[in-house]
Amino acid sequence: MSPAVVTKPPDIGQQWLLRLKPIRKHEERKGKPTCRKDFKHKGMPVVSNMQSNFYENHCFRCANTVYPVDRIGPLKDCTFFHQGCFKCALCGSKLTLKSYCNNQNDIDDKEVYCTSHVPKIGPGHLDGSAVVIRSALNVPRSYYVNEQIRAGGKSSIDADALGIRNSSGRSENGNSLSSDHRYGVFDASALHIRHALNQTELQKRYLRTHERPLAVYLDEETQRQLEMKHRVEEDDLYRKFARMRDEEEKKFKEEFREEWEKELEKLTSRFEREMVSSRSRKKSDDSKVLTLKLQQEKEDLEKNLTLRRDKKKESLTRKLLEHERAATAALVEKQSKEMITLINEKKTEYLKSEYRPDGEIIDVPDDTYPVQAPPPSPPGIAKTDIYVDPSVFEEVDQIAITVAQEDQKTFTDLVRQLVGRCASDVEKARSIFRWITVKNLNTMHFDEDTRGDTPMNLLRGIKYGTESYHVLFKRLCSYAGLHCVVIKGYSKSAGYQPGVRFEDSRFRNSWNAVYVAGAWRFVQCNWGARHLVNAKEVPKPGSKSKSDSLRYEYDDHYFLTDPKEFIYEFYPLQSEWQLLKQSITLQEFEQLPFVRSLFFRYGLYFPEEHTKAVMVTDSTGAATIRLGMPTTMQNSLIFHYNLKFYEGDQDSFEAVSLKRFVMQSVVGNTVAFRVHAPCSGALLLDIFANAVTPREYLTGEPMKFKSVCKFKIVCEDLQTVMVPLPDCASGEWGPVKATRLFGLQPVTHPDALIFSGRDLEIEFRMSRPLTDFMATLHKNGMEEKRLSKYVSHSVNDDIVTFNLTFPEEGQYGMDIYTREVGLPESGPNEKHLLTHCCKYLVNSSKRN
Repeated sequence: MSPAVVTKPPDIGQQWLLRLKPIRKHEERKGKPTCRKDFKHKGMPVVSNMQSNFYENHCFRCANTVYPVDRIGPLKDCTFFHQGCFKCALCGSKLTLKSYCNNQNDIDDKEVYCTSHVPKIGPGHLDGSAVVIRSALNVPRSYYVNEQIRAGGKSSIDADALGIRNSSGRSENGNSLSSDHRYGVFDASALHIRHALNQTELQKRYLRTHERPLAVYLDEETQRQLEMKHRVEEDDLYRKFARMRDEEEKKFKEEFREEWEKELEKLTSRFEREMVSSRSRKKSDDSKVLTLKLQQEKEDLEKNLTLRRDKKKESLTRKLLEHERAATAALVEKQSKEMITLINEKKTEYLKSEYRPDGEIIDVPDDTYPVQAPPPSPPGIAKTDIYVDPSVFEEVDQIAITVAQEDQKTFTDLVRQLVGRCASDVEKARSIFRWITVKNLNTMHFDEDTRGDTPMNLLRGIKYGTESYHVLFKRLCSYAGLHCVVIKGYSKSAGYQPGVRFEDSRFRNSWNAVYVAGAWRFVQCNWGARHLVNAKEVPKPGSKSKSDSLRYEYDDHYFLTDPKEFIYEFYPLQSEWQLLKQSITLQEFEQLPFVRSLFFRYGLYFPEEHTKAVMVTDSTGAATIRLGMPTTMQNSLIFHYNLKFYEGDQDSFEAVSLKRFVMQSVVGNTVAFRVHAPCSGALLLDIFANAVTPREYLTGEPMKFKSVCKFKIVCEDLQTVMVPLPDCASGEWGPVKATRLFGLQPVTHPDALIFSGRDLEIEFRMSRPLTDFMATLHKNGMEEKRLSKYVSHSVNDDIVTFNLTFPEEGQYGMDIYTREVGLPESGPNEKHLLTHCCKYLVNSSKRN
C-alpha cells in the first residue's frame, strides 16, 4: 500500500503524518519490555583498530585514559578515576561515590579517602566554608540522580560547564527559558557561574549565621513551665472532647433505642391485627405463615436500622473529629503565639543585658529573626540560593535521625535536642522537618492506658486524630522560636488525574509555611516523609542492627519548596499564601500540567507556554507534549511513557498497543511525545524518567522509571485515521540515544524520520569500541523473519554501515542492537547479550 507524497518538515514531531488505512497485524510480538531495554542475541566478530575517544580524560590515580563507561567523575577540581582506581589513598580500600571523602583541611588536596582515614578539621565540628567550596567545585551529589552522572567529560571547568553561554536565558536551540522553571534543581545543572561566585556568601548567611542558641537566653525550666501550663489546657480540652463524645454517644444510643422500639411497636401491632383477621377466618395455617413473616420482618428491620445507625454514627464521628481538629488547631495557634512571645521576651532581655556598657542601655542590635510574623509575600531568592545540595545538612539530619530513635517526655526536651546545635533558622526548620519525616507517625501504636507523663503522650494529638503533620510542625517550630502557619487548600494528591475539577472536598489538604532565610517558605512534611529502606523500624539504641538499616529515604523537594514549583501541586484558599508575584485562579491551577516532584529534581521544564493538563488534538488526532531538560542532563536522562484510555485501564485499540500511537524523539535538550489518537475520546499519557550512566545501561542493570508528569489527551472529532507505528522496541526514535549511551555518531541520518527510495545506506562513526551489531526491520502486516534478508551491515575501522533494501513501498521501523567490547558473556555456552541502541522510522517510496 503506497503512502501519500510527503515533504520533509523541520519538526520531527510533525513528520509522522502518513494517512494510511489501518492495517491489522494478526500476530503481536509478546513479552516486549516496557520499562527496560530490549535485547537480541547474536555472535559477531570483534571490531579492532578503533580511533581514540574524542571526549577522553585521564585517571588521576594511574594517568591512563579513562573512557565514560569506566569513568567516575568529575570529582573535586574535575578529577577522574577508573572504577578500579577509585580507592583510599592511605589504605587502598575500594570507594564509591557515596563512601568517598575529601580532605577537609586542605581544599587543594585532590586525593580521595575512606571515612576512617580522611583528614578532618576536628571532632564534632563541620566547617561551613569547606562544605560550600566543595559544593561549588564538585558536581552536586544528589540523593535522586545516579551519582556517576557528570557533565560533558571535559577535563576543566570552562564557559560551557559554568553556564556562561546560556546566561542570556535561552537554550541551545533558541527556545526561551523562563526563570520560572529553573528552581529546585539538585543535579549538575545547578552548577552555574552565579552559584560558583555567590554560593559561599549566601550559604554563610543562611546556614551559618551563628545565631544565639536557644539555651543562651531561655533556660530550660522556664520553657518547660510554660509547656506544663499548655499541657493543663490540653488536658482540659481533651476532657471536653471525651465528655462531648460520651454525651453524643448516649444521645445517639437513646435515639436509636427509641427508633427501634417505635418501629417494633408498629410491626407488632400490624401482626396482631393480621392474627385477629386470621382467627376470624378460622385458618390455622395463616397464623404459622404470619409468625414466620413477623420473624423475617423483625430481622430485616434490625439489619436496616443497624445500617442506618452505622452510617449516621460514621457521619457524627466525622463531624466530631472535624470539630476537635479545629479546636486543637486553635489551641495550638494560641499556645504557639505564647511560646514565641516568651522566647522573644527572653531574647530581648538577654540582648539588652549583653549590650549595656558602664550601666548605660544602648540600642539593641537588630536580630536576624523578626519578633512579629511578617505578612505573606514572595521570597526574594530561590531555594537553590539557600542550598544546592542537601548534603550541607548532613550533620543536622544525623542529629534528627538520632533523636528520632528515642522518646522524649516534653516538647521542650525534644526541640532542644533537635535545635541545640543549629546555627540558623534554616537549620532549625530542617532539623524539625527531618525528625517528622523520620518518625513514622502514621504507623505508631499507642496504648489506650497511656498516662500523661509518658513519652508517647507527647504525640497524643496523633493518637486521637486531632493533630497531624502540619499542626505538629507548627507546634515544634514555636518551641524553636520560628514563625509558622498552617495553610489550607487543594492538592493534586492520590486519586487525582489531569482534567479533574476541584468542586468538592475530595482533594482538600493542609501544609505549612515557615519564616526562614528572610521569607516565608513552604514545607509539606506529609509528602516529604519517607522512611526506612532496609528495616521495618528504627533500631533501638545499643542494638546490633546493621548500619544499612539506617539509610532513610525522603523527598527533599517538599522542604522550602519554591512557590513557582509548589503551585503546580498545591492551591491555597487564601490567594496571598500562593507567595507568587502574580496569583492565579483555581481554574488556572486546574489547567497547570500534573507534575511530580521528580520533574523538578531532574530540572525539567515546559518550553512551550500552551502546555496544559488537558491537551486537545488537531483534526488529524495529533497532540505534542514537549519537555525541556538541563544541558548537563541530556546524556543521562532516559524517558519512557504509557498511554491508555482515560476511563479504565485499557491500553490497546483493536488488539494493537496504544504505545504504538506515540512517537517519542529527542532534539537537543527537548524530548517530544507526539500522540496520535486512534479514535475519538480521551487518553491518559503518563511520562516516566530515570537518570542512568552508560555503564548501567550497557550491563543490563535494572532501571526503575518513575512518573514525572501526566496529561489528558482529548480527541473531540477524528477526521484522519492514523496507522500504528511499526512494532519496534519501546522507547525513543532517532540516533540521539545511540550517541549519548553508546558513543555512536550518525554520519548520514541525524533525524528519527528518514525518507528513502527502495535502497538505503545508514552510517555511524564509533567513538569507543563496539561489536556484534545487528539490525532488524519491521512493517505492519509483514513478519520480521521475512524482512531479515533485506538488511545487512559492515564494519570498516570506526565506520559502521547498514544497508537496507525494501521489498515494497511503505513505512518501516528499523531497530539496531550492539554491545561494548569487553563486556562479559551471559554464560560459557551462551551468545553475547545485545542491547537496543536506537531505531529509525523509514518512509520508502520511489518518489523520494
